[in-house]
Amino acid sequence: MRAEIERELLAWMQDEPAHRDDARFERLALALFAFQFEANAAYGRFCAARGATPASVGSWREIPAVPAGAFKELPLRCFPAERCMHVFRTSGTALARRGELQLDTLELYEASLVPSFEAGVLPDLGPDERLPMLVLAASPAEAHDSSLSHMFGVMHARRGAPGSGFFLRDARLDVDALGHALAEAMQAPKLLLCGTAFAFVHWLEALEQRGLRLALPAGARLMETGGFKGRSRELPREQLHAWLHDRLGVPPARCVNQYGMTELASQFYDSVLRDRDARRRKLAPAWTRVRVVDPESGEDVPDGEVGAIRIVDLANTGSVLAIATADLARRSGDGFEVLGREAGAEARGCSIAADEMLAGA
Repeated sequence: MRAEIERELLAWMQDEPAHRDDARFERLALALFAFQFEANAAYGRFCAARGATPASVGSWREIPAVPAGAFKELPLRCFPAERCMHVFRTSGTALARRGELQLDTLELYEASLVPSFEAGVLPDLGPDERLPMLVLAASPAEAHDSSLSHMFGVMHARRGAPGSGFFLRDARLDVDALGHALAEAMQAPKLLLCGTAFAFVHWLEALEQRGLRLALPAGARLMETGGFKGRSRELPREQLHAWLHDRLGVPPARCVNQYGMTELASQFYDSVLRDRDARRRKLAPAWTRVRVVDPESGEDVPDGEVGAIRIVDLANTGSVLAIATADLARRSGDGFEVLGREAGAEARGCSIAADEMLAGA
C-alpha cells in the first residue's frame, strides 16, 4: 500500500506540483492513515486511544495529529529499525534529547522539497537555469543530520551556479570567504542568499562593525529560515528584513521566510515572489493541508483568529502524516501567517502522547 501511495505522490510532485486536488488528497490521506495505523504501532495506539481507526475516520480532518515533541520520546517509523538509512534530528545541545525523523528512503522527501523551494524562492527561473547560491549554513557533509542542510545541499546541486557554496564552517560564519564569493556573485543578474535568520544577524553585525553597505543586483533574493529568537535576544521579522534592506539593498518584498520542521517532509514559503501584489502569507504544497485550530477543542478557528497549526503532510509516508506543531497562526486567504509559539504546549502535549503510545507496548 505504501509503495502505491508513493508512486502516485511522486507523479503528482514531478508532473503537476502546483495542482491542488482535494479528492485526490482525501483518498491518499485516508489510505496512508490506514497503512500507518497498522505499520506504526505507537501511532496506532495513539489513534486508538482517541477512538480513531481506519474504519471510523472518514476525512483527512479526522486523522489524529501527533505533537511534534513526541518525536523526542520514541521512534515513530513504519519500517524495521534495520532499514533506517538516514536520520534528521531537531536542533539542540549534545545533552538535550532531540527529536528524530527516521527515513528508509530519501526519494519522496527530496521530491517534495524541490518543487516547493523552486516555487517559493526561484519562481522567475527557467527549468534549467542556475544562479549563484550562497548558503549561510553548514554543508550536509558537516551537518549530516540537519534537514535544513540537506535541503540546501539538494538545491545547491540542482540550481547552484559556479561560485556557490556553504559559509558556516566549524560552527563559525566565514565572513571573509562569504564576502569574496559575494563579490563574484554580484556580477550575475540573479543570485540567492539563504540561511538561518540568526546567521544573517551575525553577518549583518559583521558588516556594521566594518562599516560596510552592499548594493545587491535587482535580481537578488534572500531566503531565511528558523526562528527569530536567539539565545540572548528576540528580533522581529520586520526588523530583520529592514536591516537586510539597509545593509544589502534587498527590499523586504524579496526576502522569503520558510516555515518547516524536522518532523515534516514538506516546507512552506512566503508568497512574496510568486504573488507580489497580495499580502505576505505562507503557501502550502498541494500534497499538504494546514489547519488553524483551537488547541483545546481541536476545532478550526474562524479565519483571521489565532489558533494552533496542525499539518497533514502526505510526504511523511514512513513516519506520521499528521503533526500538531505547537506554533500559532491565523489563516490569510489561501495561506496562513505564523505568529509564534504556543507557550508550554509542546511539553504538555508530547508527554501525554508518549504515555498513550507506550501504553501496552
